[in-house]
Amino acid sequence: MIRTIATAFAAAGLIATTPAQAWGPIGHRVTAEIAEDNVSGRTRAEIAEILGTEGLPEASTWPDEQRSNPASFWQESAGSYHYVTLPEGRGVEQLQHPPEGDALTALASFTATLRDDTATREEKALALRFVVHLVSDLHMPLHSGNGTDRGGNDVVVDWFDEKTNLHWVWDEGMILRQQLSYSEYADRLERRIGPVQVLAWWDKTPTNWVAESATLRDRIYPETGPERGMGTQDSPVTIGYSYHWTWMPSVEQRLAQSGVRLAAYLDWVFAEQ
Repeated sequence: MIRTIATAFAAAGLIATTPAQAWGPIGHRVTAEIAEDNVSGRTRAEIAEILGTEGLPEASTWPDEQRSNPASFWQESAGSYHYVTLPEGRGVEQLQHPPEGDALTALASFTATLRDDTATREEKALALRFVVHLVSDLHMPLHSGNGTDRGGNDVVVDWFDEKTNLHWVWDEGMILRQQLSYSEYADRLERRIGPVQVLAWWDKTPTNWVAESATLRDRIYPETGPERGMGTQDSPVTIGYSYHWTWMPSVEQRLAQSGVRLAAYLDWVFAEQ
């Protein structure tokens, strides 16, 4: 029976070395730094009006940092906001949103709060932090889960002699091997983003990002035996230099795209109504 990724993330992981979160702190901050450098002056002023001296990179990791907050919102509601479930072979027009919500429904709700003139500054701050976070989440391929393996958390891998899972490898493993701070990494990626890429990637439509993520997701599982990518605790899939070399360009493209799309999305959110 297909399990939704939202339900699965609520359960304890088999071997997850960190809580499930897209990109990890460095990846989220890279996205936010690129966006902060590319938003319009009007958007920059709107952000400062809401967050004060808190920059987008700081705001980007806040939703993950609050996961242990005992408040009912964090323990009962927000957990399902970080991912969507799109089974292999289905298009985004066939997305089914669970009753508890998912990343797309949460993004729409928080966007409405940012555009609500009656919302308090505190409500808008929570909404903006989530918007920054969720745009990045939706660009991580395993956060558009196929509904069968908890977003790659059930795929046990031997990653450079460390037993972990495929989700963590994409969250943090490949990024951490660069040994760069988020600002250094954002600078490296921004120097590679030319006007052609900005024009091609300037897309504020979240379902387009999900479709891209799901297409990439279906390609990144390591091949092993008769059943693709399903390593176990007793028989993990060994991946290392070859996997890293093959997929690191895709990791960096998704980080760069998420930064450009976040700028596009925020400019749209704060455009004069």
